[in-house]
Amino acid sequence: MSPLARWMLRWWLNSQASVALVFGHKAAARRLFERMIELNPSDALALSSIGNMRMQAGDSLGALTVFADLVDRHPNDANAWFNLGYVHEKRDELEPAERCMREAARVSPRHDRAWYGLALVLIRKGALAQAVDALEKNIALQPLSPYGFYQLGMTLHHLGRADQAQRMVDRLRQFEPKYAATLERDIQRTVPQCLSGDELTARSKISVTDNPDAMRGAT
Repeated sequence: MSPLARWMLRWWLNSQASVALVFGHKAAARRLFERMIELNPSDALALSSIGNMRMQAGDSLGALTVFADLVDRHPNDANAWFNLGYVHEKRDELEPAERCMREAARVSPRHDRAWYGLALVLIRKGALAQAVDALEKNIALQPLSPYGFYQLGMTLHHLGRADQAQRMVDRLRQFEPKYAATLERDIQRTVPQCLSGDELTARSKISVTDNPDAMRGAT
């Protein structure tokens, strides 16, 4: 098959897979992505899509295998590292999750989801001071997203930095008053430093999963 014919076939397969997903035909889409991988085992888009589909189907081990293969083939793909870290975090494998999130941020320092994901892992580990640094980088890149501000406000609160936590409430109130009210309420109801890392994450009600960009699968 000539390079042009291979490119055209890949384009057609990807187009058909996208249409299948729009209409909810996930099995058909998966087969089309698998055909793309047969044509090119290093196809980053197809590998990422298969990994995401496995994760969404509850097959975290299968997703882990695919994303590990993806980062081996594309070590400079920040999205691949992020997704691998996301799967590790969902499997409660916090050390590899942290390494992957840090690698995503190293490869692409402006990858806002990597900093946010890293912060959530650090919160679960109880490394709140490090989480503050990651969250500050996240909100610098996403100044109008409420997720980072909420997490930063709660983390500062649990570090006993009440004035700084209140500033996060004030900043949220400027563009997301609903989240500002939630943050202010949760600060008032929670005694600083009384919760474990997992409890902090559970109480926050906001995780990577709730971020619509979290498992976007872009490459």
